[in-house]
Amino acid sequence: MIHFVLLIVCAVAIYLSCEWFVNAVEWLGERLNVGKMAVGTILAAFGTALPESVVTLVAVTTGGTEEAKNIGVGAAMGGPLALATVAYGVTGAVLLLKRRKERTSALVAAGGVGPDRFDPQAPHTEQALGSEKDMKRLAKDQKWFLPIFIVKVALGLVAFAFKPALGLLFFAAYAVYFWREIRGGQDEDGEEEELEPLKFQPKAASPATWAVIAQTLVTLVVIFFASQLFVKQLDAIGPMLGLSASVTALLLSPIATELPEIMNAIIWVRQGKTKLALANISGAMMIQATVPSGLGLLFTTWHFDGALLWSGLITMAAIVYLLLTMRAHKLTPARLTVAAGFYVLFALGLIPILR
Repeated sequence: MIHFVLLIVCAVAIYLSCEWFVNAVEWLGERLNVGKMAVGTILAAFGTALPESVVTLVAVTTGGTEEAKNIGVGAAMGGPLALATVAYGVTGAVLLLKRRKERTSALVAAGGVGPDRFDPQAPHTEQALGSEKDMKRLAKDQKWFLPIFIVKVALGLVAFAFKPALGLLFFAAYAVYFWREIRGGQDEDGEEEELEPLKFQPKAASPATWAVIAQTLVTLVVIFFASQLFVKQLDAIGPMLGLSASVTALLLSPIATELPEIMNAIIWVRQGKTKLALANISGAMMIQATVPSGLGLLFTTWHFDGALLWSGLITMAAIVYLLLTMRAHKLTPARLTVAAGFYVLFALGLIPILR
């Protein structure tokens, strides 16, 4: 019971600290004069992906055995899988609920239509997520991610002498992506949105820079420790539910470690900032595809078993599905929700592999 209580407490702590984090990171983006999308793809993504990267770094550099080091390899593969499926799927589901609620409210307010006469299942036109320009912008991130991820998976199937040195190329790839995002912010449309007051200084129209930085760092520390404690509770609860350690590590732990990104997306969708929510996920995916992978290549054999290869294939399938819908400008909340189905497919395919 203690583990279940701690699990709930950690989830609440992560959500509340993420609310304060997204509030601070928007002000930080304004202070650094970076583009709106870069706030999601770079600043927010870097902050929320930092805990997983630290876990990988500790595992691959201090692990006493090859098995201990491979925990870092599993984290490097599990992170992108959870983001490409569960994180996008949850975002789509929240958007779907939000739009249906807004549509219901509009119908109730128009012409005295009562809620009892509204059928939520009635046919309606589902709008795409943003303009054609927004879709191209989101697709560009996925086109960056996919080839890097394919190379990452391919390297897990081969062995050669200079493979560890290729880890440096993954760091370089992220550096190029980082520079492109920062520079790209200068070409964004000048949509000025009024920021919510900083939580640390709620009465200040323009908070002090030290308060913005302090709130960002404090919330990151809370997110980091709450996430780690959350994962430990899952590791303890898994066997109680009859789940093996490998199933817990491959199925539940990735979702737990990506919980900050999922919470950020929910908060931004609730605030009507869908582009920031999606940018946070795509930016975190780029970090997960490069930084932990580079560390894994440098300090481990980077050799995949069947379960890791399966996770890589499902991740690629999910990204191809998203890319096709984005490029056709047909990405709706319902179609985004379908991404979570790939995680269900992963779980089903994992059963015979683990047997």
